[in-house]
Amino acid sequence: MFFVRTASEQDLEKVRALLGETWYATYDRIYGQEKVNELHASWHSTAALKARLANKNSEFLVADNGKTIDGMGYAAMSKEMTKTVMLHMLYVSPKHQREGIGRDIFAELETCFPDAEIMRLEVDPQNEPAIAFYKAHGFVEVGRTENCGNGHSGIPALIFEKPLAAH
Repeated sequence: MFFVRTASEQDLEKVRALLGETWYATYDRIYGQEKVNELHASWHSTAALKARLANKNSEFLVADNGKTIDGMGYAAMSKEMTKTVMLHMLYVSPKHQREGIGRDIFAELETCFPDAEIMRLEVDPQNEPAIAFYKAHGFVEVGRTENCGNGHSGIPALIFEKPLAAH
């Protein structure tokens, strides 16, 4: 049984390990292990996770069973787009996927931003399981980018959006 709760600084090493596990399982075949090593070291460093945790206009959640953290989600209000929340991260341990953990984290994140009207995310076009998950949860493709994440990553992504229910 997993409980979705707000992450704390004490969770960050377990979150970092979870991100490594899910990234290698998902992206090694797409980007190759060397690129995954580079992205994981940069995007999922303890310092990067602490900065996300400290962001006042965000929500950082974990799925915790008392022993392990097998899911995490992070969303933040967009600085560029009004009334838009960006779903930056939603990951579940490969051994616990399809058990409802991602759904539960996502459902909680949807309620955390009362001023948001749209949730937006970027997903790799080759990550079919994630695309299927997002479509099943009401997202539609609205565009593409050649630079997923921050700056000039050179990583292509599909952009998906979903209207949020009025609160």
